[in-house]
Amino acid sequence: MSVRASILELKSLMSQAIIGQETIVERLILGLLANGNLLVEGLPGLAKTRAVKALAANLEAGMNRIQFVPDLLPSDVTGTEVYHTAEGRGEFQFQAGPIFNNIILADEINRAPAKVQAALLEAMEERQVTVAGTTHKLPDLFMVMATQNPIEQEGTYPLPEAQMDRFLMHVMISYPDKTSETEIIRLVRDEAASSNGNKAETKTIPQEVIFDARKEIDALHTAEAVEAYIVDLISATRQPERYEGELKKWIQVGASPRGSIGLDKCSRAHAWLAGNDHVTPDDVRDVVHDVLRHRIMLSYEANADGISADEVISEIVKTVAVA
Repeated sequence: MSVRASILELKSLMSQAIIGQETIVERLILGLLANGNLLVEGLPGLAKTRAVKALAANLEAGMNRIQFVPDLLPSDVTGTEVYHTAEGRGEFQFQAGPIFNNIILADEINRAPAKVQAALLEAMEERQVTVAGTTHKLPDLFMVMATQNPIEQEGTYPLPEAQMDRFLMHVMISYPDKTSETEIIRLVRDEAASSNGNKAETKTIPQEVIFDARKEIDALHTAEAVEAYIVDLISATRQPERYEGELKKWIQVGASPRGSIGLDKCSRAHAWLAGNDHVTPDDVRDVVHDVLRHRIMLSYEANADGISADEVISEIVKTVAVA
């Protein structure tokens, strides 16, 4: 089986457990292939946790879930030095926290104070944790999926824009349609009925497949015209006054270079997953909302008029032409 066929099989296995949420399944796969982290926003009960569990269950990877709460400490995430005594001698030994695993679900990340958020985001960026002057590396296969509830703001600590920028994509998920919801009911009913029986062992995808896929994605061809298109999209968020329309009024702060890097990574992974040997402008447009919606800061006028980041990005896509 080819590398791409293995990844498509992983996607198919996940889709069997996640009905009506194709977006989160594909974005999780893209995030894994692009070696990035995801911020997922959606109402409770929309299979955010289930999606991560399905990914870990069908991949040779461990998973930890961290429930973020107001009294959580940074050491509860990263780990701490613990004093051990043996044979009359004592020494400090590092006790690893839940961040030391392959796939991390940071549930309701905006419920923890800034110190805890910063500890997690540092680990995401540096792929290591330093405790008591000693650096401990995280696993080679490592991804964080953090979740946020968009409607419940009481007792929360919103992520600063500079820290939101650390996430490769900000994925929004919504309710499933009626047909999918009927299938969800049947799926949960079947799972409950078979829970008492002997569950057959399922074949898991080796971690090496992910690393091989990343090598193939790195070798993908990106034309100069597509690179220029990515740069022009990012430039439009920084210098909206150069374009006609309402962009100048809507955008206060544009995307950083992480935006162009993220757009390049995700469009390449998207093209590879589609079976193409080169990146097209359509690949860029397919991922641009998820890559940029958390990287642009809207102006007071845009918020007052009820303009969303997605609407601003859509206007940029319509305005910026391919060279």
